[in-house]
Amino acid sequence: MASTFRCDIVSAEHEIFHGDATLLVATGEMGELGVAPKHAPLITRLKPGKVVVTLPNGEQLDFAITGGILEVQPTVVTVLADTAVRAQDIDEASVRAAKEEAERILAGRAEKMEIAEAQAKLVEALVQLQALERLRKSMKH
Repeated sequence: MASTFRCDIVSAEHEIFHGDATLLVATGEMGELGVAPKHAPLITRLKPGKVVVTLPNGEQLDFAITGGILEVQPTVVTVLADTAVRAQDIDEASVRAAKEEAERILAGRAEKMEIAEAQAKLVEALVQLQALERLRKSMKH
């Protein structure tokens, strides 16, 4: 059996994933970051993007996050995400509608607060659409 670590992915709303993993790949501030068993301890910020968890059976779980913190301890890896969703749970129609609404707000002359909120919603929508695209590609192979 391959060496594993416990992996927890949580957001402010709830726990998204809890289980054993052999590899975690996330988008850190300096680029892609891979964490395998016995990785050196670290804490880093995560950019909006993907988190891919490889399970001991080789299955890969794809998550879309809007940023957060990655903490690596000797036997536990924790992703504290601002928001996180499994790619398979994304509602494409509502994400596309949110993206269009954010783009509409950004194209107009809105208040600064509304622009910042629209930018955040646009990033979240784009990250989720990318996760859906990765899920579709993995299903074709």
